[in-house]
Amino acid sequence: MPYLFLSLAACFWGGNYVVGHLLVAHADPIILSAARWLLTALLLMALYFNQVKQQWAAMRNAKGTIFFLALCGQVLFPVTLYIGLQYTSSLNAAIYLSTTPALVLLINKFIFKENISSRNIYGVVLSSLGVVYLILQGDLLHLDTLKNLNRGDIWTMGSAISWALYCAFLRIKPREIGGNAFVAISAVIGAIILLPILAFRTFEQSHLDPSIYLHPGFLAGLAYLIIFPSWLSYLLWNKGILAIGATRGEIYSHLIPLSGGVFSILFLQVPLHSFHLVSALLITLGIALCSGKNRAVREATKSTCSSD
Repeated sequence: MPYLFLSLAACFWGGNYVVGHLLVAHADPIILSAARWLLTALLLMALYFNQVKQQWAAMRNAKGTIFFLALCGQVLFPVTLYIGLQYTSSLNAAIYLSTTPALVLLINKFIFKENISSRNIYGVVLSSLGVVYLILQGDLLHLDTLKNLNRGDIWTMGSAISWALYCAFLRIKPREIGGNAFVAISAVIGAIILLPILAFRTFEQSHLDPSIYLHPGFLAGLAYLIIFPSWLSYLLWNKGILAIGATRGEIYSHLIPLSGGVFSILFLQVPLHSFHLVSALLITLGIALCSGKNRAVREATKSTCSSD
């Protein structure tokens, strides 16, 4: 059963790429992100208000840390992702996210001064080669293919970096702050940060058609983002990690880019090219090397998934 919980959580997060890609084709990514986190904040605070109240003193003492993590995880990550999905495929975006464990290793090495084994170094190199191969569309000898790199790829790379920062710096979150309360207050902070941006964006787009955001299709997609990636994924992931431990459970995070890519091909008719397969293989092998003895990533995952 815990394996099913972990698999479902990863697949729900992977589905975020497909649903997000569909929604930003008609909706503004800033408005989408703000609506997602505002409604998620209301839902989670209704569920976990008592836990937030009990841990409020610890949260006040760590307000700088919580603000930074919310900025990376609840604001920069989804906003850059949804902006990028306007211009690049969800398959590419999912593959970029799969470099996050390697990025976490680099952050741990140069910021937290951790020793990195040769196995992890090889994994970083191999994973990075997979990203380069994807960007060059399988043509490593002709750098002029870089001209095909569009701003959507840059934005989605930014989302991967934002998520890597979030995962790496989770280690500084005080342990007395439980997972449920932490996710709830992070959603609130994210919503508050996005509110003035939302107001400016709405004022800037005076021609905005509100009917788009009242369309049943948009509301259904938004409901998916709130219920599944923003809530149930965390709930199921916590249950799975508590049952089998972060060391064994962490490998299931690799299902996120994989499921995102599979859903893109199945539901968005994204064409599958050989360079996608080679790139995904290189990145997967690199992550497998990094995951073998990567205590830092396991601790970051454990911190993310800690439950009250």
